[in-house]
Amino acid sequence: MKERNEWNELTPDEKRVILNKGTEYPNTGEYNSFYETGTFVCRQCEAPLYRSESKFNSGCGWPSFDDQIAKNVTHVLDADGRRTEIICANCQGHLGHVFFGERFTEKDTRHCVNSISMKFIKD
Repeated sequence: MKERNEWNELTPDEKRVILNKGTEYPNTGEYNSFYETGTFVCRQCEAPLYRSESKFNSGCGWPSFDDQIAKNVTHVLDADGRRTEIICANCQGHLGHVFFGERFTEKDTRHCVNSISMKFIKD
């Protein structure tokens, strides 16, 4: 995990999603249909967010995970109170949203994450 003065410079598209809470179009992200073994880290600060073992195919159009790396992903209720945003606990970069009760996995949790918010580090 990098210190603030070492964070990666973001492209305009990355800034739109990570800093301005945007969303990439469904089924366009590089990690949607990606299943290598390793760790997904924050694109901005490289904090570890998700292990590949927690990734699953939800069919929603974005990478889905049913577990996070402890203390590295923060849940924040959206202003409208309808959804729960997920952000990097280190840099507060927008990752996506988390949903409960959909029964996709035994953990009954789906982190719906923008590919552009992450980088992948292969084991």
